[in-house]
Amino acid sequence: MIKSELVAKLAQANPHLYQRDVERIVSTIFDEIGEALARGDRVELRGFGAFSVKSRPARVGRNPRTGQPVEVAEKFVPFFKTGKELRDRLNSETETTAAPVPSEPVSSSD
Repeated sequence: MIKSELVAKLAQANPHLYQRDVERIVSTIFDEIGEALARGDRVELRGFGAFSVKSRPARVGRNPRTGQPVEVAEKFVPFFKTGKELRDRLNSETETTAAPVPSEPVSSSD
């Protein structure tokens, strides 16, 4: 699902709101999450998961083309950890919607 699909689905579920207002709400939420992560804060959405920032230390990498060592600077990367409710929901849906495993065809000897 992309952002425009999320906005359309939320607008459809909330007909009392204008689509432009729903779009502004969704954008504001994403902007606030991004700003919080940029400050180094952790963002937790109960039942869904938590966004945080992890530090990757400086290291010596290799240029894949030449094989020469290359200094890679320290960087910060976003990290998402799913919440228990979301994990349980995904796993229960997987079990109920999983396609049955086809069995071996039985050969009959006439």
